[in-house]
Amino acid sequence: MEIIISNSSGKPIYEQITSQIKAKIMDGELKPGSALPSMRALAKSLHLSVITVQRAYEDLQRDGFIETTVGKGSFVSATNLNIYQEEQQKRIETLLIEAVDIARTNGIKIEKLQDLLTLFYEEDTL
Repeated sequence: MEIIISNSSGKPIYEQITSQIKAKIMDGELKPGSALPSMRALAKSLHLSVITVQRAYEDLQRDGFIETTVGKGSFVSATNLNIYQEEQQKRIETLLIEAVDIARTNGIKIEKLQDLLTLFYEEDTL
């Protein structure tokens, strides 16, 4: 499993690990039931402390993305994918409501909002 750590990122290393594993789960690269590397193995491959990887795994487990069994390891959970997607949709709805409010206040037509949304959605990077 490839994880890229950036020392110049303002994000803590354990959060970088957590977000990349979540992204791999959401993209389907890591399927439900897939085994994750052991904390020691991942720490060694990334040249990090086991405690840093442990923190990332604990966050993933708390959020329901992985299940850890003592003596067996950590595995991708099948249960949290829909919950995570629902939470992200609620977050998007909140941001869209804010954008609509700004547009209405400033006389921006819905067609312009739709064009902007389409443009941003289809861009590879923002």
